[in-house]
Amino acid sequence: MTHTIREKNKLLARVRRIRGQIEALERGLESEVGCADVLMLIASVRGAVNGLMAEVMEDHIRRHVVDPAHEPDRSRAAGAEELIGIIRAYLK
Repeated sequence: MTHTIREKNKLLARVRRIRGQIEALERGLESEVGCADVLMLIASVRGAVNGLMAEVMEDHIRRHVVDPAHEPDRSRAAGAEELIGIIRAYLK
C-alpha cells in the first residue's frame, strides 16, 4: 500500500502512542488498579486503534477506490464521502 509508505511517519507515531497506552494498561493490571480505571484504559486503547483503522481505511478509499476531491461523477464522489463518514462514525 503506497499510501501507508507516504504516511509512514504519521502512522508510526500513532502506533507508538497506542503502544504507550497498552503499556499503561499493563502497568495498571500489574498494580491492581480498580476495575473502572482498567475499563477506561481499555476504552482509550480501543478508541486509538479504531482511529488508526479509520485513517488507514479512509486513505485506502481515497487512493484505491475513489477520491471524492478528484472524481468527476458527483454521485460517486458523494457516495465515497458518505462511505468515509460512515466508517469514521462506526469506528468512533
